[in-house]
Amino acid sequence: MSGRILKTVGCIAAGIAGASVGAAVVDAARGDVDSMTFYGRFGKRACDVAVGIVALPVVGAVTAACGAAIKLEDKGPVFYNAPRVGKNGREFTMYKLRSMKVNAPDLVMEDGSTYNGADDPRMTRVGTFMRKTSLDEIPQFLNVLKGDMSVVGPRPDLKRETELYEGNEALKLTVKPGVTGYAAVYGRNSLPWHDRLKLDVEYVHKRCFPLDVKVFCKTFETVFKQEGIYVEK
Repeated sequence: MSGRILKTVGCIAAGIAGASVGAAVVDAARGDVDSMTFYGRFGKRACDVAVGIVALPVVGAVTAACGAAIKLEDKGPVFYNAPRVGKNGREFTMYKLRSMKVNAPDLVMEDGSTYNGADDPRMTRVGTFMRKTSLDEIPQFLNVLKGDMSVVGPRPDLKRETELYEGNEALKLTVKPGVTGYAAVYGRNSLPWHDRLKLDVEYVHKRCFPLDVKVFCKTFETVFKQEGIYVEK
């Protein structure tokens, strides 16, 4: 079983960021498979399902309220079904409430990450509010119930972003992406992209139940204080 996992991870990493990254992922994955905890194998998924079910009424209420506001502003679609790369390099559709204008172009930073600034001209008025409060991310609890994502994990990247990973950054693809995450609460978008990836890899090595609880609770503080929402120039 572990042999098949290592082979899959190695192939994914090599295809994404080259042979050197693939080797790093395989080495780390070997240790991870050998030391897999009960929480990693069973507990984390059980917690995800429990939190996802509890969150369903919130998902419904937020979607109804924000969806009506989105429609009133520009009559465009409520959802932006964003393609992202998840565990083992598998692509999936990540659910988001649309915060940008219809057919907005993709703006890219010098490091290859997607631009996310306070002066972003692509944002709608409703979208600016949702981005500050992270309400646009609430539908991702549906991804959690589907098994595409976890409540806590590295935030998922676009496919073109995974092709820019350096060193051992592809290690983040050995776990499910999260609705919230270590990098998301300790720096959020204010950190340079590769610094956020470094924190993602740190989470992969340290992940455990107490850390997930800490990140989950810290998420509310970060959102309420509106910390690190935008890229710092």
